[in-house]
Amino acid sequence: MSTHNLLPEPLPPASKQKSSEKKKTRVVIVGAGAAGMSCAATLAQHPDLFEVTILERAPVTGGQATSISLDADTYGASWLNDGVQGGSPIFRHTCNFFRTYGFEAKQVRLQVAFGKGRDGFWTNVFPSKLVGELQKDIRKFGKVLSLVKWTIPILGLVPIKRMLGLCGFGKKFGERMVYPLMALFLGTGNQTANVASAILERLFDDPNMKLWDYDPSTLLPNLPTMLTFPCLDEFYKTWAADLRSKGVNIRTSTQLHSILSRSAKKGVTLRTQACTADIDNAQPTGDPSEPEHYDALVMCVLADDAKRLLGETASWRENFVLGGAHFFDDVTVTHSDAEYFAEMYETKFDPELAAEPASKEQEEMLAFAKGEKAPGGELSGEKPGFRPMYYTKTYQERPECIEMSFDCTHYQHQFREGEDSKDDKPHVYQTIFLDKGNEDMWTKKQIREDKVIKVKWWHQLGHRWQHYVRVVPGMRFLNGRRSTYFAGSWTLVNMHELACVSGIAAAYRLGADFFGKYLWLSHGVRYKRKKNSDPEKKA
Repeated sequence: MSTHNLLPEPLPPASKQKSSEKKKTRVVIVGAGAAGMSCAATLAQHPDLFEVTILERAPVTGGQATSISLDADTYGASWLNDGVQGGSPIFRHTCNFFRTYGFEAKQVRLQVAFGKGRDGFWTNVFPSKLVGELQKDIRKFGKVLSLVKWTIPILGLVPIKRMLGLCGFGKKFGERMVYPLMALFLGTGNQTANVASAILERLFDDPNMKLWDYDPSTLLPNLPTMLTFPCLDEFYKTWAADLRSKGVNIRTSTQLHSILSRSAKKGVTLRTQACTADIDNAQPTGDPSEPEHYDALVMCVLADDAKRLLGETASWRENFVLGGAHFFDDVTVTHSDAEYFAEMYETKFDPELAAEPASKEQEEMLAFAKGEKAPGGELSGEKPGFRPMYYTKTYQERPECIEMSFDCTHYQHQFREGEDSKDDKPHVYQTIFLDKGNEDMWTKKQIREDKVIKVKWWHQLGHRWQHYVRVVPGMRFLNGRRSTYFAGSWTLVNMHELACVSGIAAAYRLGADFFGKYLWLSHGVRYKRKKNSDPEKKA
């Protein structure tokens, strides 16, 4: 049987409706995170074609892209991004939305500090003993990435742990280098060993997704450029205000209570319910609304939430595909406990941690780490020196599992701007404890309570290999059926940019403009260029 015949037919683009038809397409978007806001923003460019409503159970927009307030006199900044902190310079859609509203992502040179002690520590800032010890594996890794790239339908679906074993890599290379990188930068957490190998290859090679280039000497290149995001709380407030001015009805503190019916011809009927104004744990209050009718539904919530909300209207396809996404409960502790941080991680340059430089380039790396030289010039507000932003701690009892932390004072740009006297202020850290099932290994209790600024729980996707066999390819058989579409970073990989792209793709299926490869992957349709399209926008 032809696969093409199984694909859902796209909703006829509103732009192709007969001129005599003046009725707008009524679209309801569930979730006002990056995916929901991007979908609404794209549809809002066609106010004559769409009537857009967003339902968001929290009192604010932004989803996991949130900020918290700080005492500026104490910490040197008045805010901190606590859910989404930054990304890669290739995040074009994210940066375009920032610039549209007068915000800007700032560049920073990435510094990491993985592991503890001379035998377990490595960094991309200066040569270390571990990197020298694993040189053979690091060089071979580049060849394996190429192999995965050209055999993605086969080797690309193999879990990373199994792929490393099949290709003869030592356990230490996976546990000390590969797993921490994936867990930290793609949000794969303690499921990293079970992630499909194709995602690892994409991390280094995909021009639309990679965070950096593969380095045959050090795996992670020396001081690559990353982005740190502006105050996301203010950005999303500004974005929401603009969408409201364009006619988008953003109903915060309102959740989707139940879906009564869904039909390709008759659209979607649902009920809503008011929620308490609690940004971290909004609870329903009052009675459900009277039935509300829309022509199309876009679910911009996590897969397990989408499955639950679809309820009895869910098809076997939706139950099967959405049920393949597995989630874990993680907790982030924002704190200022410098003693805890120094005990868990290597926070300062120590000559004992460095290996003898084997080249002039490595000599320059050491000079930078010592604070003597900044290779290639300095970014705004940056000084030479070993100032790690990203840290990981590997559990000895389970080397595949980690804790990870951020020195936000080093990473987020608001701490680097202004007075030099900020250097003597307490640093703001974030430590993320992954998977509540591993709570017995957590070091969370060692953080002094009087140093804790905020504790926040997250429901995070586990990027298991099954996700890329069952969920990712299965989305094309769901999107567009029964007037329903799905968007969110969980449809591929946990990135703010992917969330934006997924929302824009759903808007395209409804008749708005869009450019990109995501359409084929998650919707099963190819982009058709319009006569008035701008080639400069092509993603």
